Amino acid sequence: MLENLFGLKKAGTTVRKEVMAGLATFLTMAYITVVNPAILSTEGSGMEFGAVFTATIIAAVVGTLIMGLWANWPIALAPGMGLNAFFTFGVIFGMGYSYAQALAAVFTAGVVFLVLSLTPARKYIINSIPKSMKLGIGAGIGLFLAIIGFQNAGVVVDNPATLVGLGDIASAPVLLAGLGFIIMAVLDRRGVPGAVIIGILVVSVLAWVTGTASFNGVVGAVPSPEHAFQLDFSMLATAGFIGTDFAFLFVDFMDTAGTLTSVANLTGRVNDNGEVEDIDRALLADSSATVIGAMAGTSNTTSYIESGAGIKEGGRTGLTAVTVAILFAACLIFAPLAQSVPGFATAPALVFIATFFLKNLKDIDWEDVTEFGPAVLAAIIMPLTYSIAYGIALGFIAYVLIKALSGKMEALNAGSIAIAVISVLYFVAT
Repeated sequence: MLENLFGLKKAGTTVRKEVMAGLATFLTMAYITVVNPAILSTEGSGMEFGAVFTATIIAAVVGTLIMGLWANWPIALAPGMGLNAFFTFGVIFGMGYSYAQALAAVFTAGVVFLVLSLTPARKYIINSIPKSMKLGIGAGIGLFLAIIGFQNAGVVVDNPATLVGLGDIASAPVLLAGLGFIIMAVLDRRGVPGAVIIGILVVSVLAWVTGTASFNGVVGAVPSPEHAFQLDFSMLATAGFIGTDFAFLFVDFMDTAGTLTSVANLTGRVNDNGEVEDIDRALLADSSATVIGAMAGTSNTTSYIESGAGIKEGGRTGLTAVTVAILFAACLIFAPLAQSVPGFATAPALVFIATFFLKNLKDIDWEDVTEFGPAVLAAIIMPLTYSIAYGIALGFIAYVLIKALSGKMEALNAGSIAIAVISVLYFVAT
């Protein structure tokens, strides 16, 4: 049955390899079951940790099963880092949206993504975005995650004179967060699977033992996904909603395209013409997962680059993804343990993950200011304005103007110009 469903022999793999690959992928991304609820349920967001915990797992399980059973790719999905931070800090706190209005924006972006995945437009959009802007936006998302992590750890605090300042670095939360970052980096360097989740657990245990945080137990009843189907489309026709939608769509679409392309190279899914085979189903699986995740009550669900850990272990088919989905489903009973993890334990995970996003900067053309100037601008704007949308908008406006005024109009395409125009209209309307 498994052979017929996944084509194991043709892919040159076995059931054992696929299951072990699934375990490796799960360990590298299991942190999301704690980190995503922690971000979305930040005090004042209106969301409840337990409900988001369940929604996170529902989105991960359903999305990963679609990817495995229908697309037959060894890719796992879950709510994406960066977009979850933008959801909370950019849309809810920054724009004043309710969580229901923010979920409606995620849902709408998912539907548009789904439609684009069914048309030739997907290929044009992917190819029309300048490489430097893709890299700059990726780095900006990393910086955005980093500043949130530093705040949660107490390393960065509010300062009336300088906007930000250094917190009490001798306090227990800051010291434990620093220890967590070191553990994650060292374990990752040594090739230990699950470096991030191990770091989170070590810091949490130390916090519980020392009384810095309270322990609520290990297993319990599955929390009700009370935010499910709570979509408020009352802001649908406003410029702010459209701009937010665009940011969700753009980042999700490009992140997915990048992840799938990377995985395709690792699994031999690129044909002689340089085209990725069966990417249509993978894109549809990813976009469907965002729609389902929004209805469940969480931010954009996307393909995880951490799936590369499973591929390194020999995962080649959808059976790897199915294994990950089963392991995520098993996490549902561990809600009390997840709720016991303090914010300063997940903070180093945000900073550590941010370092991987920032690696994008090395591939920018640093000899051409018309390329690196707008890309760096987009990256810097995101953390300083707490908005991925503002970074994308200002970055593209700068990109088009700098290219045009530098006599490089031939380097511009309709896609870049359209994004810049939409960005200008967005700022005018808001």
